[in-house]
Amino acid sequence: MNIFTLIKEDINTIFHEDPAARNIFEVLFCYPGLHAIWFYRIAHFFLVIRLKLIARFISHIARFFTGIEIHPGAKIGRRFFIDHGMGVVIGETAEIGDDVLLYQGVVLGGVSLKHTKRHPTLKDRAVIGAGAILLGPITIGENAKIGAGSVIIKDVPDGATAVGVPGMIIVDKEHKNVSGVDLDHNKLPDPVIEVLHRLEKRIEGLESRNN
Repeated sequence: MNIFTLIKEDINTIFHEDPAARNIFEVLFCYPGLHAIWFYRIAHFFLVIRLKLIARFISHIARFFTGIEIHPGAKIGRRFFIDHGMGVVIGETAEIGDDVLLYQGVVLGGVSLKHTKRHPTLKDRAVIGAGAILLGPITIGENAKIGAGSVIIKDVPDGATAVGVPGMIIVDKEHKNVSGVDLDHNKLPDPVIEVLHRLEKRIEGLESRNN
């Protein structure tokens, strides 16, 4: 695939994912997530041809201008979208599939100092909510969702939702695309609240039995 096709896909992805995008000029000049991806593609090219210092310098410039840090060694697929983006960090061995969506403040971090796979893998169509932190060589499955502010240290299966600190996996088709809109994070389940509701019902049942 040539570079012009990738650029066109990146632009079209913003129009598809962000209803606030009004025209091509606004997208080209006012979307730091788009700029960060383009900087990454250039830096990754230099890394592939073993010009590592240039690659890191380009990624450093990108961080300065966009507030988004993507290591040139990361592997990123097509139609990747970073919404808003400030504070996003993507580590060296992170792998991101096609049609993945990240919100601001997301960290794909490592937990090891070894020169091995140490950052998360996000499969196709994963959605990672604002401020979520994913640590280690874990895998987030296809169509999986991570709630805002969650800390994920274990694999998340395809189609599942993980929320909370530490992240708890919810595998429930009821919670899959509840609102019909993939970006509607306010309807993600809260496992802590659900446990409290079950305890409340249990207590009510015991009280009614005693009465």
